[in-house]
Amino acid sequence: MDLLESTIAQIAPQDVSWRARARARLEQLTMPHRALGRLMDLAEDLAGMTGSMAPRVDRKTIVVMVGDHGVSAEGVSAYPREVTQQMVHNFVAGGAGINALAQVSGARLVVVDMGVAGGLGALVQEGKVVSRRAGEGTRNLARGPAMSREQAVQCLESGIEIARELGATTDLFGTGDMGIGNTTPSAAIAAAVTGQPVARVTGRGAGIDNEGLRHKVRVIQQALALNRPDPTDGVDVLARVGGFEIGGIAGLILGAALLKKPVMVDGFISTAGALVAQVLAPDAVDYMIAAHKSAESGHALMLAHLGKRPLLDLDLRLGEGTGGALAMSLVDASARILTEVRTFEEASVSGKAR
Repeated sequence: MDLLESTIAQIAPQDVSWRARARARLEQLTMPHRALGRLMDLAEDLAGMTGSMAPRVDRKTIVVMVGDHGVSAEGVSAYPREVTQQMVHNFVAGGAGINALAQVSGARLVVVDMGVAGGLGALVQEGKVVSRRAGEGTRNLARGPAMSREQAVQCLESGIEIARELGATTDLFGTGDMGIGNTTPSAAIAAAVTGQPVARVTGRGAGIDNEGLRHKVRVIQQALALNRPDPTDGVDVLARVGGFEIGGIAGLILGAALLKKPVMVDGFISTAGALVAQVLAPDAVDYMIAAHKSAESGHALMLAHLGKRPLLDLDLRLGEGTGGALAMSLVDASARILTEVRTFEEASVSGKAR
């Protein structure tokens, strides 16, 4: 059995007994019933995910998966392809949005080259970027499959391996992405998996105009008609209309679920990876936390398909893992509610009058 198959076979849902124990404690805290709302729901989730009444979430790692896309040749992005490589150098230099926001949450940043055109040899040799390359960027999905099935499995298994390698020093994972043109395969995955019309799940990405948006919709419709991805087969969807970094994200999510660790799913591209992970292992959804609702069109529909409510809604659309970095503090808060707030009995406080 290969790594992907064995990982999927071992992923189990949250532990309902630990959820019940957490719920019982949360209902006795020194406050009106469920007064901290969804933070208490998240605390219950953390107990169910980790099998602990004292879930540790302080060691945070945001993994930014990076890759290029052949479909960028179709003019679907406002930025040229070389920006992908340039932004990796910016990540390493500490000058990107994710660098600033990761510091706010105290998260370390790990950048993984899944297939940047031209490569990142020097940065890899210096240990500043992890290499899991599946190729020199994907092929043009508007002209045929984005990658082979073997490459899709390779990307998924690379993500799983990264999760396993980081798992000993990580309590809370976060997903991030970089790849010029990657909202196009993400929208294609969204349409394929959710069954929603392409126009409903396709947005402006990095800022294309109205005509650019209409063109992008046509490109995705052409890709889906040509490649006909099987929505019941996550590997097939990824291979036909996906991206290397999207596969890496899906694999990271599967790896986190295997380790019974929460994973903060960032925005539009990360959620495309989450959809692939859900198709492959439905129970993996139990370990996903939706960081925020992206301003990118279609993201809300993707979250609804996953059955997830986002923690934040700030009109973010940067990617990189920035929304996840911001939302990580809410995970800290939820864990502290479960472990540090006393019950009425513990605090010798009178309960609600009957």
